[in-house]
Amino acid sequence: MTQDSLQARPRLVGDIGGTNARFAWQAHAQAPLECVETLPCQDYPQLQQAVEAYLERIGRERPAQAALGLANPVTGDWIQMTNNHWAFSIEALRQGLGLHKLAIYNDFSALALALPTLREDELLHLGGGPALPDAARALIGPGTGLGVSGLLPQPGGGWRALESEGGHATLCASTEREWRVLSQLQRRFGHASAERVLSGPGLVWTYEALCAMDDCPVRFTQPPELADAALAQADAQASEALALFFGFLGAMAGNLALTLGARGGVYLGGGVLPRMAGALRQSAFMERFLAKGRMRPLLETMPVYLITAQESPALRGMALALA
Repeated sequence: MTQDSLQARPRLVGDIGGTNARFAWQAHAQAPLECVETLPCQDYPQLQQAVEAYLERIGRERPAQAALGLANPVTGDWIQMTNNHWAFSIEALRQGLGLHKLAIYNDFSALALALPTLREDELLHLGGGPALPDAARALIGPGTGLGVSGLLPQPGGGWRALESEGGHATLCASTEREWRVLSQLQRRFGHASAERVLSGPGLVWTYEALCAMDDCPVRFTQPPELADAALAQADAQASEALALFFGFLGAMAGNLALTLGARGGVYLGGGVLPRMAGALRQSAFMERFLAKGRMRPLLETMPVYLITAQESPALRGMALALA
């Protein structure tokens, strides 16, 4: 099958996280995404079964090619997902699904590819700006893990998405309290990475560290109930855990912005932040983002956005990757 004929055939795109798998069907390369659905990863023994269940539910023509973004490094044929139980061979999955082509990307690389497609009504401006249209863009976002990527302009036009595992970089403290939390996490996990704080599970681990430090009982074990208690100011340690979360996130986002020279904007993605946008705006996030000494004036020029799109933009990124 030629590339031109393949582009005219139906395609499957997916955004696979640690908790949920989101899929969409596309009739051909220029067609809109249709039949967007979200399936819980825990309901399926492997990714192939989840894809088959999705295709059976939508009842459309079988795709000829697919592009999937995974919350995982992609370094070869074998994929062992970091934050869920799925493991598979890319080639075996392609054959099992009867696809002519299967492309696998890191999920935040997929989201990075979609950044130029985001509309104003899909973004919440948190500070800085205006963006330089042809400058690098930074992307970071907590979910089941912590995704990190960026988008770099290419000399001949277009963009290149970074494939990064920056969520596993070592997290640094700026206050005595933060240092004590990171010490607790280091003793518990051996390495206090950014993801150990800046993720849904990380919010719980931070809260548990604070409870141990303050010698008080652990009342919450799930991220949603903990976040609700923090937002309602119903528990001192829960509220402090969320405050630390926002502060650490601002510091990490500032580091990434300086590393990439992100004059095109810093974007916050992932599934956690849109549900607490108000608290994020009132938190220390922006101050910690800017608190880089002599580089503060540079960071003040960089626009910071929270991605609020209802449909996963990573699905658009995967469609662009196939095109």
